[in-house]
Amino acid sequence: MSIPATRICLVGIRGFGLRHLENIRALEASGLVELSCAADQCVQDGDQPLGPNVRMYNSLAAVAASGEPVDIVVLATPINTHFELGMIAVSMGADLLLEKPPTATLAQFEELLAASRQAGTRIQVGFQSLGSHALGAITELLDSGRIGQLRAVGATGMWQRDAAYYARSPWAGKRVLNGVQVVDGVITNPLAHAVMTALHIAGAQETTDILQLETELFHANDIAADDTSTVRVQTKHGIPVTCVLATTAAEQQDPFITIFGTEGQAIFHYTRDELAITGADGQRTVRTFGRTDLLTNLIASRADQNINLLSGLERTGAFMRVLEAVRTSDDPTAINPEHLNVVGQGPTQYVVVPGIEELAQRAIKSPATFSSLGAPWAAPAPAGEPLLVAGREVAGVRLGTELSPTNSPRPFLHPVSTLTGTILTDQQPLDHTWHLGVGVAIQDVDGVNFWGGRTYTREAGRYIWRKDHGHITLLSSETNEGRRDDTLAWIGPDGQTILDEERTINATPGANGTWELGYDFTLTPHGSASVALGSPGSNGRVAGGYGGFFWRLPAVENAEIFTIDARGEENVHGSVSPWLAFAADFGGSAATLIFHATDDDPWFVRCAGYPGIGRSLAWDSPVTTTRANPVSRSVRVIVADGRLGANEVLGLLSGAGVRA
Repeated sequence: MSIPATRICLVGIRGFGLRHLENIRALEASGLVELSCAADQCVQDGDQPLGPNVRMYNSLAAVAASGEPVDIVVLATPINTHFELGMIAVSMGADLLLEKPPTATLAQFEELLAASRQAGTRIQVGFQSLGSHALGAITELLDSGRIGQLRAVGATGMWQRDAAYYARSPWAGKRVLNGVQVVDGVITNPLAHAVMTALHIAGAQETTDILQLETELFHANDIAADDTSTVRVQTKHGIPVTCVLATTAAEQQDPFITIFGTEGQAIFHYTRDELAITGADGQRTVRTFGRTDLLTNLIASRADQNINLLSGLERTGAFMRVLEAVRTSDDPTAINPEHLNVVGQGPTQYVVVPGIEELAQRAIKSPATFSSLGAPWAAPAPAGEPLLVAGREVAGVRLGTELSPTNSPRPFLHPVSTLTGTILTDQQPLDHTWHLGVGVAIQDVDGVNFWGGRTYTREAGRYIWRKDHGHITLLSSETNEGRRDDTLAWIGPDGQTILDEERTINATPGANGTWELGYDFTLTPHGSASVALGSPGSNGRVAGGYGGFFWRLPAVENAEIFTIDARGEENVHGSVSPWLAFAADFGGSAATLIFHATDDDPWFVRCAGYPGIGRSLAWDSPVTTTRANPVSRSVRVIVADGRLGANEVLGLLSGAGVRA
């Protein structure tokens, strides 16, 4: 006995509907389905655009009214029609393949889901990437431990869309059209697959799977919706999901999902079903997978209730939480034209946000938002009053409250510059996203990581990811233009305060167009017990004694590092000298930093791998702080334009009253 073909009604035969039509025709050839009817609002009475065997209607409501027998409705119409037409399909008792996003509001989603459950119909949402067999391989990869435990998920989408794309239909680029919710935009439509796939991998499917959610929405094109945006999600399982999406890239790129493990990572290019895996050993393997068609899966589920829908409506609840956050947010912020490049003219004209690709890399790895990374067109990150010298800003004060927990959030100075404006700090760079301008950070405070990133342990003999990150909170501050007196709390992952800190930062004018940064801090146990302050060096990593005062420099060229009796990174690193000079070219402008201190802590110096200078509070053994004898340190840094030699450095030090 032959099984009758599944009767299909295609709603929307133009645009993306043509892809569905092609797929339906292929399934017809195999005898699985029959395209029995179709609906399109532009069809006139008597039209037969799909051939004499396909009855045409001008609406799905007309199909329902006719009594036409339909098993599956395939809905390929604008976002703002999904709910109404989906409800009609459910009322017909038909199963539904619904294009993404499912609906334009979370309330519509919940009503449609409830109606479908009551009617006993199935709704598959057109997130084709969820049909990829690579997703099963990712599950196996995480279960096997090859890249360790899942730590974070990122979605990167860098597309390019021209003026014709946003002029293709009345709803394109709209949030609301004639009072009806549309919610078009890079997050909810063109790169919605990236968001949905990332959430799926992170285990976020239902609406309750998301604990925290924030968006930053911008537009460079002359549209109402967003085209350059970030989404940050925290799942109920504690997995951060970061999405950085734009249709304003310089070149079209394949979108991809980054799966960060504690021992490696994998990159999933979902448009081509390719998975690249890098294990702890650094070996990289690439595999390509097949894909199950969502309509075929829906048909199979109708025949066998043990076959689950790959992209069932109930599994898109977390995505709908993201859509709702986009919908209810303030209107996207327009990026000032001075930060844009406009290429071409007419329908093929497109807008580029310069540097968006690098920003995306940093945002995914940190993870962070455009604001946190200091994008010039984004809103400023949480900040305090900057430090001024003679009325000129020389150091911004970042509070760090928006940072990812794995970066050990803390206040820091950035940007710090010379008096002529040459910037001398970096924050959240790709090589170490937990490096934050100028500040104080320690990797081991009684076992809590206040540095960020992985933790070096003596037991493992290497760096490992642990859930041991603390954060430093500014409690109070007294400021004037060149001085800050701060009180801070060092708080562990359990919410308990471990250390109290008193910090004073000064910015004072110096000789010959220089200025000097003074940085003093005292660390006192919050409780009565002593607290050990350690480092990778004190935990067994040779010459890895960083921790305490640290200055992360930006990319430099032609660096010279010297003290009174040593020169070069290898010779200066770990040395004990009253001062250290770092002269280099910073983005085309030369500058010199002269660090000096009176304690006996060694210098921590990096340049070849990344540029940074610090004082080593616990070079090869921990330092103990007690209430009776708290740990105090004082560092001074002379900031000068131009490349200075040893004699000029000694002259400035002498003028500042420093004995060289």
